[in-house]
Amino acid sequence: MGAGVAFALMAGLMWGLVFVGPLLLPEYPPVLHTLGRYVAFGLITLPLAWWDRAELRRLTRADWTEALKLSAVGNFLYYLLLSSAIQRAGAPLPTMVIGTLPVVIAIAANLRNHARDGRLPWRRLAPALLAILGGIASVHHAEMAALSGASPAERGSYLWGGLLAIGAVACWTWYPLRNGDWMRAHADRGARAWATAQGLVTLPLALLGYGAYLAWSFAFAATPASVEPLGPRPWAFVGLMTTIGLLSSWLGTLCWNAASQRLPTALVGQLIVFETLAALLYAFLLRGTWPGGATLLGIGLLVAGVCVAVRLRPELR
Repeated sequence: MGAGVAFALMAGLMWGLVFVGPLLLPEYPPVLHTLGRYVAFGLITLPLAWWDRAELRRLTRADWTEALKLSAVGNFLYYLLLSSAIQRAGAPLPTMVIGTLPVVIAIAANLRNHARDGRLPWRRLAPALLAILGGIASVHHAEMAALSGASPAERGSYLWGGLLAIGAVACWTWYPLRNGDWMRAHADRGARAWATAQGLVTLPLALLGYGAYLAWSFAFAATPASVEPLGPRPWAFVGLMTTIGLLSSWLGTLCWNAASQRLPTALVGQLIVFETLAALLYAFLLRGTWPGGATLLGIGLLVAGVCVAVRLRPELR
């Protein structure tokens, strides 16, 4: 049990890094953050594919097409929306919105297939939802108070960031449900090999996207010499993308899988809040400030709401 909790904590600390990456290189556009991260992740996946080569050969064209769809939405579109949200609104509000994912996914599953997945009673889910909404509202109030002297453009950018974070939640609500459908339909396939397959299709997507980004940059640049393929701080960019690709995309998932093998499913679901807490910790350390009372209250309400919600068991009918 202790080892399982430690692995879950490590996973949360690794995953929290993706929320501050866009803030560490604010001069880089979100699309470059996204492409750089997944080029690094794809390259890391290549040697892993050797271990799963037998399982990968069993995948059909339809399976590879499904992996491509999952990667496009669950990796590229999700992180593009998330990094855009963070650069526009700062890290705290998007982090809180993303922190609702365990509950949003449960609600989406609640509306899909009652016969297979069961049904969560809404009357028991309502207190958790109210706590989560109250937590987000409290952090939103604190962030808006900090923007009291901001210009209308800065306030508009903040609100856009919140909307983009909601879009990121939609992407990562669709992804686990669709991925779970595939896993149930192919119970004889290895979960590790399927994750490797998604990593493999990520690399050509990222490389094609990077090529398109460079072509667009050259087409609209004042002079070709002004185009910087790795941006204005190339070593910082390569180092950050490699770090996030290795630690967040690979090591974080490895630690989470290790935790899932050692802990009850109900407890693992609650420990996903480590990601939210780690992201908020990094964000406030980067700001050099300690969160105020309203922010701390909001964080507490979010954590409490998620912990209550994931303890609810679906009723099968």
